[in-house]
Amino acid sequence: MQTVLLDFNTRAQEVNEYFLFLEGLITEKTKLAIVLGDDGVQKVTFIDPGLAKTLKANGFLLLYNLVESTMRNAIEAIFDELSSNKVSFNSIRNEIKKVVLYNFKNRSPNNIHSKITDISIDIITAGFNRKELFSGNVDRDEITKTARKYGFSHDTDYSKTKHGENLNDIMRKRNDLAHGNKSFAEVGRDTSIGDLLQIKEEVIEYLKQILQNIDDYLVKKEYLA
Repeated sequence: MQTVLLDFNTRAQEVNEYFLFLEGLITEKTKLAIVLGDDGVQKVTFIDPGLAKTLKANGFLLLYNLVESTMRNAIEAIFDELSSNKVSFNSIRNEIKKVVLYNFKNRSPNNIHSKITDISIDIITAGFNRKELFSGNVDRDEITKTARKYGFSHDTDYSKTKHGENLNDIMRKRNDLAHGNKSFAEVGRDTSIGDLLQIKEEVIEYLKQILQNIDDYLVKKEYLA
């Protein structure tokens, strides 16, 4: 989990820096300098309103990227823990047994037989593929479902996280952009920079608390039956 937390903190810092820069542009605390001609003369100007909408929409992409990458890394950490501790299939909780069997039945024997030495242990990770964990579908409901699937807590401090309720809107906006259903200007048009900053703070805090829940789950070995 230390690697997961480090990656999360790095990505969250990247998001924070982007939003700080965007806030400066929109509130005109940060100005743009345009070079005119070959003589190097600069003209100081403010951000174009249309570009501001595009940059706000891009903020939703950054937030979604943080959400999905964080959850993918966290679930992989659970399987890494099971593997490193050589936990057997018989000793894990029923919820995870279902996940393992589902993963395993979707694999060709030709692709996994070489990974298995002790089937009671190796079956847990033999069918795991991190690329199949999520695919543009991570919102609060998906995280709650995942928590119940593995047995870790999805409870957070509502006053700081709104229990991740903003993730639903972030996912929808991300998918609208990814599939071309809406333009960047359309997506960024109706969200103020103040609201966007508030959403960002709540999402980062929500993910931080979910990661803490997963870390507690691993430390206490709550993956065991």
